Amino acid sequence: MPSAAIIGAGLIGRSWAIVFARAGWDVRITDPNPETLEKAPSLIQEGLEELARHGLVADPADASAHVIAVPSLAETVIGADLVQENGPETVETKRMIFAELDRLAPADCILASSTSAIVASRFTEALAGRARCLVAHPVNPPHLVPLVELCGAPWTGTETMARARTIYESVGQVPITVNREVEGFVLNRLQGALLAEAFRLVGEGVVSPQDLDKTLKDGLGLRWSFLGPFETIELNAPGGIADYCNRYTGFYRRLSEDPAKPHVWDKENVSRILQAWGEAPGPDVLARRSAWRDKRLAALKAHKQSQSDQ
Repeated sequence: MPSAAIIGAGLIGRSWAIVFARAGWDVRITDPNPETLEKAPSLIQEGLEELARHGLVADPADASAHVIAVPSLAETVIGADLVQENGPETVETKRMIFAELDRLAPADCILASSTSAIVASRFTEALAGRARCLVAHPVNPPHLVPLVELCGAPWTGTETMARARTIYESVGQVPITVNREVEGFVLNRLQGALLAEAFRLVGEGVVSPQDLDKTLKDGLGLRWSFLGPFETIELNAPGGIADYCNRYTGFYRRLSEDPAKPHVWDKENVSRILQAWGEAPGPDVLARRSAWRDKRLAALKAHKQSQSDQ
């Protein structure tokens, strides 16, 4: 039976444990914080039971039994086929973790990082086993949002990339290959572009933050939940993508000549947005909203799985 080692038992690490456990993998998970590690198995079980309520896991108890919390990195990687690292988002920390992983993990084990923006070449260059290292960046939470971006360093082996893609597909994820290193990879560069324009529009008073959110969740987001941008514009002109570009290039060119600038992230503009958004919710409210989000994502995932592609 294949085995996954999960490094870090926070939100992303626990979600990855769910991904592999529901696919029948043996999972070992660790975390340097004993309290976080102690809570992980019950939280993973809760996540699997929620999936079962939506018909996304047949036997949550059996899947939970595949997960073991262990106190050390060395124990976690014993017999692992793939390591999924979910440590702090700093180059120095990832260098230290990957040095240990390269020393301790089986020689044929793939070493993958969940980093959101740091390219693999920044923390794997000095490793003897650097050819087996890559970024496998998920979307939070990966057990409900299946995309995973695979991006290797210049020295990552082609066999490593191919094996990784096969593995993530086999556990129900949707891997894409990022062909060369770019900071933020693909998803966060797209998200960053949209956020920058959103911050500009709200900061300049064009629209309220609440109405901007409606523009996405009740507008673009409905299409984007099952169509990508190229698929979308292909259907938005009678002659497909070429026709769309002929019709709207002038408009989009004018928009591109005046993009949102970095100052939209300055304190002054952020303060305007926070004032327009209203009182910041406390931790309990955020936790309830996160749980609500996960239930809605589970329902959407179940719906999408029930529909056959046209």
